[in-house]
Amino acid sequence: MAKSEISGDVKEFVPNRSELAATVRRIAEDSGRVGFSVHSIDRMEKRGIARLDGLRVLRMGELRGEIECGKSTGEWKCKMVAKLKGSREIGVVTIVVSNGRLFVKTVEWEDT
Repeated sequence: MAKSEISGDVKEFVPNRSELAATVRRIAEDSGRVGFSVHSIDRMEKRGIARLDGLRVLRMGELRGEIECGKSTGEWKCKMVAKLKGSREIGVVTIVVSNGRLFVKTVEWEDT
């Protein structure tokens, strides 16, 4: 775990980027451990992105952007991004839940 400064002497633990990305990839290998929000399903339908493509991004993407605290202790929000063969870059914003599951918040094209 790495540390990031919040203010003064107070420190908040933030997961190591490469470790968190590896955790997302590992969890996503079992599609039964990945939940999709109603919003993410709606966004995928409107953007023509298949659920399987969202899973592929989680399984082989790179972590891009900030890592944020989730709503509960031990949860982390991050975005995994990958360019799939014959496609544009896709971003999948997900919450790594403390019980070893992923909760997909939204799925988006990265070039718009």
